Amino acid sequence: MITIDHKTVAEVVSENIKTAHVFKKYGIDFCCGGGITIDKACKKKNLDYSQLKEELLKVDDAPKAYNYNSWKLDFLIDHILNIHHTYVLESIPLILQYSNRVAEVHGHHYKEVLKINTLFNEAANELASHMQKEETILFPYIKSLLQLDPNSKRLNAPSFGTINNPITMMEMEHEAVGDIFKEIARLSNNYTPPEDACNTFRALYAKLDEFEQDLHQHIHLENNILHPKAKLLEHTLMNN
Repeated sequence: MITIDHKTVAEVVSENIKTAHVFKKYGIDFCCGGGITIDKACKKKNLDYSQLKEELLKVDDAPKAYNYNSWKLDFLIDHILNIHHTYVLESIPLILQYSNRVAEVHGHHYKEVLKINTLFNEAANELASHMQKEETILFPYIKSLLQLDPNSKRLNAPSFGTINNPITMMEMEHEAVGDIFKEIARLSNNYTPPEDACNTFRALYAKLDEFEQDLHQHIHLENNILHPKAKLLEHTLMNN
């Protein structure tokens, strides 16, 4: 996307479906009302064109590669909260808007979008409860372990016994949400919209694909890095 200055909203979305999420964020109709230039759309909404343009041009920026395994646990927890939990909370309302609309308009012809809508609602509810438990129980406990001096005081067992118990629950919930997205991917033919799909339909599948990719990274950081290290830390402190 070299320049967007003279393109219509619909043209930009057609070239890169990821830009639909930016337009949706600012309340710009990219589907039926996408036949106007971005500048004109900004004027109608009293928006800063330069800011919108900057966001549109950054939609394909690749994330940096990090050595997460080298991070301190409190920093890793903050990263999970600020990047992945925030992403989930910001993305769920947008996907629900897309999904509800697509189910309403296209569900009579494409029955799979009705099931996808139901499944994503299930996943959204599961993730909301799951993240709350992490934020109020597991993550604070891990951070409390990091505050202890391993040479001065033996750790008292928490009310839930050992960290293995909440971690086992969290990983079971990770698996449950992962299974939901496997089914969504199957129903959507790996997020491939029909040839005659409108932009909202295409935006839904693109956002679901993005959401699942973020979920995989999110779960990897917890299951494969945070949880094993937290277990080892608690074991060391308890047996001091």
